[in-house]
Amino acid sequence: MTLAVDAPVVDGIPFARAGRDDLRAEVAGLVAAGETDRARVLLLADADDWWTAPPPPPEQLALVPFARTLREAMALLGMGRVADYFAHRWSDPTHLAGLALLQAHWPGDRPVVDVACGIGAHLRELARRGVRDLLGVDVVWAKLWLARRFVCPSARYVCADLTAAPSLAVGTPAYVMCHDAFYFLRDKPAAAAAMRALAGDGGTVVVGHAHVADPHGEPLPPEGYARVLGTDLLYDDDELTRSLLEGRPPRPAPPADLRASEAVALVAGDPLSSAPADLGEPLPPLAPNPLYRDGLLTWPNERYAVEYGPRSGYLPPRWPDPLPADAARRRLLVDLPEAW
Repeated sequence: MTLAVDAPVVDGIPFARAGRDDLRAEVAGLVAAGETDRARVLLLADADDWWTAPPPPPEQLALVPFARTLREAMALLGMGRVADYFAHRWSDPTHLAGLALLQAHWPGDRPVVDVACGIGAHLRELARRGVRDLLGVDVVWAKLWLARRFVCPSARYVCADLTAAPSLAVGTPAYVMCHDAFYFLRDKPAAAAAMRALAGDGGTVVVGHAHVADPHGEPLPPEGYARVLGTDLLYDDDELTRSLLEGRPPRPAPPADLRASEAVALVAGDPLSSAPADLGEPLPPLAPNPLYRDGLLTWPNERYAVEYGPRSGYLPPRWPDPLPADAARRRLLVDLPEAW
């Protein structure tokens, strides 16, 4: 991978985030001095611009490498409600919608770049399905550290801004995706141009779960997303979730028909073909969905309940006995990371 010469690397993850020149210089100096542990603590404290909580104290962040599970590491990182979101990603309707997009528009043997990849849930799915050339990009180094340590160690990761990233050494045509994050990007035309450039001639750009109305981001109407990304291939997010649960291809819709949608998805460039396997069926080993506590469906926090509860009707309020034949498809059984 070719990166800017001033991008220090800690635990295999280059730190090339724009607007963090002082931090990058301090980390580079510590790495050069052999002070990797101190450099890691600085990087673990760095958050995105939407996050308002203060970082945990350095002595707490120093314990993160010793965490035995993903949840323990996120607790030490002080990730709060975001930790709940990541811990239960495997059965939420947004994640299922993303899987439906992958199902309908499979990258095959093309290189995959996951922009704003978070802890790498989609990268993990691709890796487990045989895709080998995987790159995760995010502005939060701590999320990439979690992805590499607990979720998808086979991918490579770079901490960088999409529109100011160094050369990422991605072959083309590539498959560039961005799930549940594009509506947060302030300069969407620049982000779309950067994604198209990464994909190259004949490549594919996939944007999943782009909110049409959300006070926590900077959403666009469906026509706005279609114009920015240069495509007329759009889906309603709920339609994607339903299609995966029902084991059928999702039905696209014109932008004008999606104005009442909570979120939409878009595919630009080569739409490719469907996946050779059914992503609606999670791969073993499977475990009972941890959202069930003492037999009852229990949301991890109030905001999660408000956001996902109304769209998670495939999860019954009580644990069924016996389990239905479609328990895995309905995410009563889930494929958690080994060190969840």
